[in-house]
Amino acid sequence: MSDVFIHPSAYVDQPCTIGAGTKIWHFCHVMPHATIGAHCVLGQNVMVASGVTLGNNVKVQNNVSLYTGVELEDDVFCGPSCVFTNVINPRSQIVRHSQYQRTLVRRGATIGANATIVCGATIGRYAFIGAGAVVRGDVPDYALMLGVPAIQRGWMSRHGQRLPPPAATGIMCCPESGWRYHTETPGVLRCLDWPEEQALHQG
Repeated sequence: MSDVFIHPSAYVDQPCTIGAGTKIWHFCHVMPHATIGAHCVLGQNVMVASGVTLGNNVKVQNNVSLYTGVELEDDVFCGPSCVFTNVINPRSQIVRHSQYQRTLVRRGATIGANATIVCGATIGRYAFIGAGAVVRGDVPDYALMLGVPAIQRGWMSRHGQRLPPPAATGIMCCPESGWRYHTETPGVLRCLDWPEEQALHQG
């Protein structure tokens, strides 16, 4: 792993997989059988448990624990001190290792500082979870989720901008990129100008 930066204060247990260009900073702990993709950044005091998978270009800010059952796809951003769980009803005196639930964060999603993701949820592609929000279920692609418990308060573009109300044509344009978005069915948003998404829907 000569092309991986690991700070001397970090612990990286073997065997694990770490992709090229990844940086693991102060006081991190990567446990055995974790998989971390290329060009990821783990900030100070991040824990990656056994069986956790991170895609490429994932950014995990300070003080985040990724417990067994968590999977982050490419380009996911986890803000400082955001929280993941993996047991829905923990008790100290009862072992529930066989009941760990999967939490999937799809490509490009952002989880804000101090947000909590209750286990078993799937966070959709390019969804945006606001700081301090508590997510208790699945989140659609591009959804903006705010509050406790989190509810959808709008849509976010792939470029991280809140989308304005739709025009008469039903089209919403990202104020940063100009890319167009359209709700084809209630609760389902699609980007009209991203070739990869076009191919995804055609397939």
